[in-house]
Amino acid sequence: MISLQLVTSNPNRSSLHTSSPYLLNRKSLKSIKPSCRNKPNTTVKSVLQWNRKPQLAGETPRVVVITSGKGGVGKTTTTANVGLSLARLGFSVVAIDADVGLRNLDLLLGLENRVNYTAVEVLNGDCRLDQALVRDKRWSNFELLCISKPRSKLPLGFGGKALIWVVDALKSRSEGCPDFILIDCPAGIDAGFITAITPANEAVLVTTPDITSLRDADRVTGLLECDGIKDIKMIVNRVRMDLIRGEDMMSVLDVQEMLGLALLGVIPEDSEVIRSTNRGYPLVLNKPPTLAGLAFEQAAWRLVEQDSMNAVMVEEEPKKRGFFSFFGG
Repeated sequence: MISLQLVTSNPNRSSLHTSSPYLLNRKSLKSIKPSCRNKPNTTVKSVLQWNRKPQLAGETPRVVVITSGKGGVGKTTTTANVGLSLARLGFSVVAIDADVGLRNLDLLLGLENRVNYTAVEVLNGDCRLDQALVRDKRWSNFELLCISKPRSKLPLGFGGKALIWVVDALKSRSEGCPDFILIDCPAGIDAGFITAITPANEAVLVTTPDITSLRDADRVTGLLECDGIKDIKMIVNRVRMDLIRGEDMMSVLDVQEMLGLALLGVIPEDSEVIRSTNRGYPLVLNKPPTLAGLAFEQAAWRLVEQDSMNAVMVEEEPKKRGFFSFFGG
């Protein structure tokens, strides 16, 4: 979303604010009245300025857990695309796949054949931490760390304190501390969930606009707050505007009112997600970019600056009136 604000020399004057879930084109700029554009003391600026690097807010490293509670809503897809978007913006990123036994982040990134060691083997003393980190060849400032190998069980001694040790080891690396540590949280609210959220100081809650996902998201929000994580933002995934206009899907505004969380991004439904997953090539690397890829990039931008977006109301399509409507039917 790009928000345009009309900035004038007089602070008491009203401002023009328009927002859209997609990029604005030339027609939208022409829709602004010429009287506003021709004034010498009036300039139009964008909140998301693509000609500059976003300013990193907060202390580094920022440890962010990406969670939802419900499975299949897009946590791993969000971690992969937001992580690579941050790397493309010039920030160093370490993504931790905390899903024990059912890891998938390496598949989405196309790094499954390069994972030789895991965090469990680092803790056991079988390898060094730098050996377990897999550096992406496309963006060298992005690294992946898996907790364990597929189809393996979590050791009894591995818990929240062990993951805190891993995060502290990443902070004290000789190469330097990463700017972001993204933790891909497993589904559910069992021991794996508790382990994943323990070292985090902020969270991104991924949900879809359906009642089952919203119920789980509300429950997870309460657990995050009880764990001391107060900075919680949400990403609404798989949004279909045609269903929202036809009143067959809850709008993003409804979701925000139900959960009461700051909105980090809105990801539209995109068939390219399946293709990118099967190829191990995240959406944000596609050329030309897709709508979902652009939405992930904008969410990453807001995450860097600890910003949020506002949901707007979508006009409903008028219902078709049948023949019997003439008689009051």
